[in-house]
Amino acid sequence: MTQHVDVLIIGAGLSGIGAACHLIREQTGSTYAILERRENIGGTWDLFKYPGIRSDSDMLTFGFGFRPWIGTKVLADGASIRDYVEETAKEYGVTDHINFGRKVVAMDFDRARAQWTVTVLIEATGATETWTANVLVGACGYYNYDKGYRPTFPGEDDFRGQIVHPQHWPEDLDYSGKKVVVIGSGATAITLIPSMAPTAGHVTMLQRSPTWIQALPSEDPVAKGLKLARVPDQIAYKIGRARNIALQRASFQLSRTNPKLAKKLFLTQIRLQLGKNVDLRHFTPNYNPWDQRLCVVPNGDLFKVLKSGKADIVTDRIATFTEKGIVTESGRELEADIIVSATGLNVQILGGATMSIDGEPVKLNETVAYKSVLYSDIPNFLMILGYTNASWTLKADLAASYLCRVLEIMRKRDYTTFEVHAEPEDFAEESLMGGALTSGYIQRGDGEMPRQGARGAWKVVNNYYRDRKLMHDAEIEDGVLQFSKVDIPVEPVSKVVSA
Repeated sequence: MTQHVDVLIIGAGLSGIGAACHLIREQTGSTYAILERRENIGGTWDLFKYPGIRSDSDMLTFGFGFRPWIGTKVLADGASIRDYVEETAKEYGVTDHINFGRKVVAMDFDRARAQWTVTVLIEATGATETWTANVLVGACGYYNYDKGYRPTFPGEDDFRGQIVHPQHWPEDLDYSGKKVVVIGSGATAITLIPSMAPTAGHVTMLQRSPTWIQALPSEDPVAKGLKLARVPDQIAYKIGRARNIALQRASFQLSRTNPKLAKKLFLTQIRLQLGKNVDLRHFTPNYNPWDQRLCVVPNGDLFKVLKSGKADIVTDRIATFTEKGIVTESGRELEADIIVSATGLNVQILGGATMSIDGEPVKLNETVAYKSVLYSDIPNFLMILGYTNASWTLKADLAASYLCRVLEIMRKRDYTTFEVHAEPEDFAEESLMGGALTSGYIQRGDGEMPRQGARGAWKVVNNYYRDRKLMHDAEIEDGVLQFSKVDIPVEPVSKVVSA
């Protein structure tokens, strides 16, 4: 029998759990369910298991705005983040609304009924089931969970060792005493190096080009001070969160408005951390800070292992793999027992599910985003994509709050449909994420992403303060977001308990 809810959420990671909690906290009265492909809560933080997996944003802004992150660590390990998400779900009674092992494969909106029909595959058995919902929320991120980005390297079949990708780290991988080469220079690579170096024989980070890196204290000084002063957790969290949001924004703005000064500040800090034994050219990118996401290292852990000699960095291109490792274009030979391809993600929207309206296929890359959460000519649909230049959860919280405000209008006025329509002059060439960063995965995934607009609330600003005004403070009925009502025939369905 078809199961029906008012709001159907795809994904039980940070975004999906956060959205469900907002439905409850803001007393929308909506019935809801979450469809999660995996068997656990956590999304990214349940999938990735590589050594040292951690946040690359501070936890005071990466945590939910409504539930304090209790702790003084600036960055948290993946298991702790997963536990935090799971505990939040339990606290708000969300866990009982999650349907695990469900992969969404198709979704179709029926305008006459103002309703989504969602086809779900139960991967364990191969059976399918059908859900219907008035509103559909995409909260499953933007990357392919099955396959990370892994370029084919010349001669890789000749390599006698093991090649692994961090997205699917073998649980039984033993790298103790072995020579390891990590290909990449992003957040994953700079996390792996200090985590593997103490156990491995030697670790080499092979990067095609450097990344901007900032060292942060392992513990947040403000959070630590407030804890010592016995300030209540909720108040301490708000103070620390507000401070860190401001610092994030200031760092990004400085890099945009005065990149020369930003470079000087970052390089000065790196020089102090490294000393004289490491070539600074390995840490001097050919782009401005924040053109790609800034990588952070707690307590300078990366710099410490480089100074110790347990790890080193090579900036060069790969010519070929060999039986014993890698030869670079400059002719340098890097011996390896294990090669880790920390080469990034493959962008995939809605987990690869197809979307249609009245049976007609919808191409999300031909839509334009409104307030970063609604998409032109797709009714009763909201997709949550967090910030790439700040903590993901900041924007996810705003999107969930905006959803609740829309639902409140629908409930009060007895509307059945909401939708935005873009005029030709509203469209821009840039993708939804293309305006903030030029990272490789964003460039590779440009063709998959919805577009952003050229003006007003169609333009993605990637600014928490401005987005808060747009999604949290501004009037919902703004002349662009249109509400309507259709008379819907009543049919028996299995109803889920409301929030």
